[in-house]
Amino acid sequence: MDEAARRVAVLGEALVDRFPDADVIGGAPFNVARNLALLGAAPLMITRIGTDALGHAIAADFARFGLDARGLQHDPAHATGTVAVHLHGTQHTFEIGADSAWDHLDAAQAVQAVRAHAPEVIYFGTLAQRGAVSRDAIRAALAASDALPFLDLNLRDGPDNRMLAEESLALAEHVKVNDDELDRLIGWFVHPGRPALRWGEPALRAAIETLFERFSLKRLTITRGGDGWACLDGKQGWLEGAVAPVAVRDTVGAGDAFASVLLLGALRAW
Repeated sequence: MDEAARRVAVLGEALVDRFPDADVIGGAPFNVARNLALLGAAPLMITRIGTDALGHAIAADFARFGLDARGLQHDPAHATGTVAVHLHGTQHTFEIGADSAWDHLDAAQAVQAVRAHAPEVIYFGTLAQRGAVSRDAIRAALAASDALPFLDLNLRDGPDNRMLAEESLALAEHVKVNDDELDRLIGWFVHPGRPALRWGEPALRAAIETLFERFSLKRLTITRGGDGWACLDGKQGWLEGAVAPVAVRDTVGAGDAFASVLLLGALRAW
């Protein structure tokens, strides 16, 4: 298939990040969809917004980035999602609004949109699966397509994190996690109760390989902040890369940018 015709579907939350000094449209999946549009891909963003001012702002962003509106669902009963972002130096914490429009993805609409778009890759995460309605819709859309399932774990605090991680990993072939998430996965599924392993220890690489095999993954990519990235690929084995030092001002969206390039690579068979 010609590269220009290869497509990706992105499932999950579009919302408004409420910083101390400004509102910014975001949500990891929506960040990824907009990045992919700028990179020349043809993303289908499947999300749900309220019929309110914030929802209108997100819909305007769909138009601004040339995103296919077939994936945009409108909910008259639930408000557009918001997240309060608290900054602590270069770090940040989130307060995610409850029972938002994106918690109520309509499964039939999602499946119809995916089938019409015929993607080669489907991106999904765990946050939009926190409620049963959107969780079922995301999984129905995955089941309705033979596209490569790409999981960007993006764990947030919640009582169902382990369950969501385990079930999502079982659905995925390509997975992206950060180093903190990797520690949690190893603690849950490989070495329960054991202190976190240090990067470079042989035991850590062995634990990652065990995780890879347990969930029958094809690629597992770990982002390590200023220490670069590492990837275990089923065909190429271990790959690692460094990053150029930069003056960090704000890390919000950095992981989403990295995921966008990974998705583009999956689309173009890099």
